[in-house]
Amino acid sequence: MRLWPLIAIGLFFGPQAFAEPPRELGDVDWERDFARAEARAKETGRPLFALFQEVPGCQTCVSFGEQVLSHPLLVEAIETEFVPVAVFNNHAGDDRQVLKRFEEPSYNNPVVRFLDSDGEDLLPRKAGVWFPRLIGQRMVAALDAAGRPVPGYLSDVVGELSASSRERATFAMHCFWSGEACLGEIDGVLASKAAWLDGREVVELTFDPEVMSYGELLRLATPACSDAVYTHSAAQQRAAKVILGERARRADEFARAAKDSDQKRSLQGTPYAMLELTPRQAVRVNSALAARRSPTALLSPKQIARVREQR
Repeated sequence: MRLWPLIAIGLFFGPQAFAEPPRELGDVDWERDFARAEARAKETGRPLFALFQEVPGCQTCVSFGEQVLSHPLLVEAIETEFVPVAVFNNHAGDDRQVLKRFEEPSYNNPVVRFLDSDGEDLLPRKAGVWFPRLIGQRMVAALDAAGRPVPGYLSDVVGELSASSRERATFAMHCFWSGEACLGEIDGVLASKAAWLDGREVVELTFDPEVMSYGELLRLATPACSDAVYTHSAAQQRAAKVILGERARRADEFARAAKDSDQKRSLQGTPYAMLELTPRQAVRVNSALAARRSPTALLSPKQIARVREQR
């Protein structure tokens, strides 16, 4: 059988001609009629998330769908805070007319434009934005430009994705269960792990030094729940010596992860453990549950609904 007629049918008729949803579109539920999308934007007041994408496309197009447009929390924000509409830049018919209207090139790598209900750009058009953190940052900026509130879960995930540098810090604990719960509440902490080092229970943190410096982290962590710190660089050792003196110890080996049942102990066995949480969400939810606080403010609407279904 010749493949060209099948490809031609797919190019002409659009996504309904594909046996499976194109990987280039990720997991987003797209509107394909641009006029209908604009009408929805006028009705709801939500901006348009207009994807100009090649389908079928090159590896860049596929990766954009599989990485950016399949991130669960970004997908939820795209579907609930925007009106998502996909324009295939390698198709004829209505797609070609929309390309002409917005002066978008044919057969191009993915471009996302954030538009108001009149089709005006809320942000300047920008090409080469192909990573989750960059799209997330522009989503937040577009909502701000439209005068729309930015949901807390979106701000959190964009902050997590945007961490340009990450550093490791290891604290010795009397109990790593309580240690993870305590340390997870500190700003800038991106992930945590209960572990063993030098025969002691420790909590290993990944943190963003641009949000919380190592010295600030030490000052907050050690009085609250740590009796010693293991350092991982000469700079860390110098900073820890000033604050902790002899309680600062240089780590000559990597910490060994504790068993799964010891990780984020307060989260385990709860409906929240069934969610697909980001590392930062898991840390914060665990801390909230340990303090007997509701973690609802840390979750997206779909995550909250899933928790309610489990109860």
